[in-house]
Amino acid sequence: MSYQARLKKEFNERIVTALKEELGYANTMQVPKLQKIVISRGVGAAVADKKLIEHAVDELTLISGQKAIATMSKKDVAAFKLRKGMPIGAKVTLRGARMYEFLDRLVTTALPRVRDFQGVKATGFDGRGNYNLGITEQIIFPEIDIDKVNKISGMDISFVTSAQTDKEAKSLLSELGLPFKNS
Repeated sequence: MSYQARLKKEFNERIVTALKEELGYANTMQVPKLQKIVISRGVGAAVADKKLIEHAVDELTLISGQKAIATMSKKDVAAFKLRKGMPIGAKVTLRGARMYEFLDRLVTTALPRVRDFQGVKATGFDGRGNYNLGITEQIIFPEIDIDKVNKISGMDISFVTSAQTDKEAKSLLSELGLPFKNS
């Protein structure tokens, strides 16, 4: 038998039926699914120092377990000394087993390491069933060696779901283990 991520297995066995019942769907294919997770990081100081992009790409690669890529600027901005095509960030898109592995590690090990953690805000939904989460320090991930970090910086994590509404997406992410604040 091939390997299957713990969270993916739990999704197929328990979460689909729970969501089907909660949302009142007749067909299991109507149940929303997590399609991809995009981890991105802007590195504005990279205009002056090109090494910062390499550090950002390396850290995202360590965190996600998949090679990250540098993102390029789309236009010139004279005020920031920015030219079109210059690297100004890094991102990685996770799908399938790696996506579930990352979400599992995020929920079980990384988020509990945040100081005074009360849960993630429920205001990060975009109205179409996607959720965005900002993390202020990359050192909450156990893969990052604190001694090798040259600068503490944050990142954005976007959860793209097949849900039609924010309510469906929140139910899905809650079932997958994302701890929302009680408000």
